[in-house]
Amino acid sequence: MKINKLGYLVLVVVVSALSAVGTQLYIEKTGLPSLAVWSSSEPSISEQAPMTPSTIESGFERKVDIKSIRDLNEALVAISESVRPSVVTVFTEKVFKIRRSNPFMSPFFSDPFLERFFGRQPQGGRERDDDSNFEERRQQGMGSGVIVSSDGYILTNNHVISEADEIRVRTLDNRTLIAKVIGTDPQTDVAVIKVDAKDLKPVVQGNSDKLRVGEIVLAVGSPMSANLAHTVTQGIVSAKGRSNVGLAEYEDFIQTDAGINPGNSGGALVNLDGELVGINTAIASRSGGSEGIGFAVPINMAHLVMEALITKGEVVRSWLGVQAQDMTDELARAMSIKPQDGVLIAGIQDGSPAKKAGLQAGDVIYQINGDKIDSAAQLRNKIAVMSPGSKIKLSFLRDAKQRDLEFALEKLPSPEGATKVSTKETQEVSKLLGFQVSNLSPQLIQRYRLDRNTKGVVIVGVDPDSNAATAGIREGDLVQALNKRPIDGLEDFVAQTKTLKESQTILLKLARQGANLFVAFNLSS
Repeated sequence: MKINKLGYLVLVVVVSALSAVGTQLYIEKTGLPSLAVWSSSEPSISEQAPMTPSTIESGFERKVDIKSIRDLNEALVAISESVRPSVVTVFTEKVFKIRRSNPFMSPFFSDPFLERFFGRQPQGGRERDDDSNFEERRQQGMGSGVIVSSDGYILTNNHVISEADEIRVRTLDNRTLIAKVIGTDPQTDVAVIKVDAKDLKPVVQGNSDKLRVGEIVLAVGSPMSANLAHTVTQGIVSAKGRSNVGLAEYEDFIQTDAGINPGNSGGALVNLDGELVGINTAIASRSGGSEGIGFAVPINMAHLVMEALITKGEVVRSWLGVQAQDMTDELARAMSIKPQDGVLIAGIQDGSPAKKAGLQAGDVIYQINGDKIDSAAQLRNKIAVMSPGSKIKLSFLRDAKQRDLEFALEKLPSPEGATKVSTKETQEVSKLLGFQVSNLSPQLIQRYRLDRNTKGVVIVGVDPDSNAATAGIREGDLVQALNKRPIDGLEDFVAQTKTLKESQTILLKLARQGANLFVAFNLSS
C-alpha cells in the first residue's frame, strides 16, 4: 500500500494524538502523577521567557514548591554550621615492639667450625630478650568524636581508642589537643575521653526514642583521612532497633543510609533540629566503603553509658538470667496462644533472678513494667540499663494463661558484667605474656566455637614473635588455669599475672576445639 506525503503526515498526527490520549487515560486510571507537559496554550520554546522559579512553577501542570526546597536546603546548611564545631577528629597511636630478625639464629651457625668465625651464639639459637633485639613500631589510627560538654568530655566508639597509647583530637578550628581515657564500655562500643580546653561547643543532645523511621538525618565525621575532616552527609533513618548485627554485646542500632565510611566511627548522627541522636559506629559493606547501610548507637543508650563511666568509672548492669528467643507465628500456634509480640523463654540459669522469682522455660514474656517487649534483644537491653536492686513487673503467658511476677533485679556477674580492669593493665599483661585475652561473650563463644558452660578468658590475639607463639599458643584458645589456679574471668586473670616475673616459666591449661591441653613457656621481656 502506497502512502503519499500528505497522507503520511496525517497518519503521524493521528497516531501521536491517539498515543497522547492513551497515555492520559492510563495515568487517570492508575492514579500515577502526570508527567510535566507544557500546555498547548503556552508559547513555543523560542518564544518563552528565561527560566525562573516562578515560570517553572506556572509552566508545569503540577507545580513544584521551590520555596519549600530552598527552606529545607537552608535548614541543612544551618544544622551543618551548628554541629560541625562539636565534632572532632580523633587520632590514635599505639606503640609496640617486634623482634629484629637475626640470621645468626639459624641452626647453621651452631656448627663448631663456624663458631670460630662468628662466635658462639645463644644456646638453642634463641636471642636474649633485651631491648637491643627489639624494634619499636608505631601504629596510627583515626576516627571521630562528639563534644558533649563545655569542659571537654567527648563521646566516641570504644574501637576507635581501644589499646591506644596516645590519643589526640583536632577541632574544627584546627586546635590539636591531648585526650585521656575516662572510661570504655566494649559491650556497647562506647567510650568517653576528655581534653583540657576552653571555648568548646558541646552538641545538643536529643531523644533517640522519639526518632522515627523516614526522618532526615545528617552524619558528621572524618571519613577516610584527615583531609576529609568534618564531612557532612545526609540520609534518612532506615530502621530502628537493629540487633544481632554482631558488633557489640548490647545492640539497639539506628540504621541509616547517610554516607558513613571508615573514619566516621564515633561521629555524630543528628536530626533536623540539630540534636545528637546517635553515635555513628559501623557499616555493612562488601567493598569496605559506604553502601547505604550504616549503624549508630542511639544517644539514649550512649548517654547512660557515658554518665556511668564519668560518675562511677564503670558500667554496672542488671541481669535476668534467661535464654530468650523471638516469638513466631508457628511457635504461637504450637503453644495454642494468639500470635503476638513477646519473647519465649528457652532456658533459665541456675541461681539467676529469674530462677528465684519462679519463671520457667516455655513462659512468654510480653511486658516489663507495662512496656511492650518485641524481641529478645530488647528484653536484654531493657534489663541491662536498670540499676541492680530495681523492682520490675513481668507480664507473661504460661500455658496460655496470663500471669504477673514482681521481683528485684541483681547485678550482672562477671565475666559479662562490668570489669574494673583498666586498658593500661590489659596492655601490660599482653606485653608480658605475648598475647591478648578477653572475657567470654556470646560473639566470641560463637566465633571460636567454645563451650558456653566453661570459665576462663579467651585469647583474641597472639604476637607472632613472642615465646607464647613459639610454644604453640593460638588465637581462640580458652585459658582455664594459670599455674594450676582456675581463672574465673578477665579481672581474676589480670590479678594472677601481677605476681609473675619476667624470667619465670608459666603453665597454662587451655581448651582447644573441645580438648584440654597444657602449655608451658618462658615469659618474654
